[in-house]
Amino acid sequence: MITQENTAIIIPARLQASRLPNKPLLEIHGKPMIQHVWEKAVLSQLGEVLVATDSQDIKNLIEGLGGNACMTSAKHTSGTDRIYEALNKFDLDQRIEFIINLQGDLPTINSEALSNVLSLIEEEGSEMGTLASVFKDKSEIKKNQVVKVFCDYKENVNSTLALNFIRKNDNYDENKLYHHIGIYSFRRETLKKFVTLSQTERENNEKLEQLRALDNNIKIKVGFIDFFPLGVDTPDDLEEIKKIIK
Repeated sequence: MITQENTAIIIPARLQASRLPNKPLLEIHGKPMIQHVWEKAVLSQLGEVLVATDSQDIKNLIEGLGGNACMTSAKHTSGTDRIYEALNKFDLDQRIEFIINLQGDLPTINSEALSNVLSLIEEEGSEMGTLASVFKDKSEIKKNQVVKVFCDYKENVNSTLALNFIRKNDNYDENKLYHHIGIYSFRRETLKKFVTLSQTERENNEKLEQLRALDNNIKIKVGFIDFFPLGVDTPDDLEEIKKIIK
């Protein structure tokens, strides 16, 4: 059973983002972006909140707020690898069984989304969860930088298994393509398995780490939510976020 005591939200945060350097520390109305994300995670009251970072500045910031932060290797190739290192450093007695990987560039995330993604792995046998929403602007489906999840929701059912994750739409049924939201939930044993697997060819080509899971027969359950929490990848995204967050 999922409880506050056996759950952790871990936020990977690194400074060397290619499109927006120092992204976690960029300010939104006087607060660094990573602080906005951390505060939303704490507000959810789902469990421990831990920031996994390779930056002493980020660690100092979070600890100055009274939070937990863990220094991790700068060599990690994915956020999932980073959160696993932090989990093992933070949770020495291995009481954490359920983990949410919350991206540090989602300052508009809310408790409903976090609860939803966590609930996807409560059922025994469920390994990994993520979220999706409809495209408000259908033109987004044509953009290769926008990640789509291909899945087939049944009527009145708000979760299903991911069939694929794509950037380029090569003749997929657009009625079964949804806007992927890049947060994940893992059972601990699944996370441990995931990080021991080699990156697959598709993961490297598409730059989508979730393909490593699908390519190794790890099932990903996709929860449907009715809003899309905007992330920050570009300066334009940052300006848009400033209009949303008051």
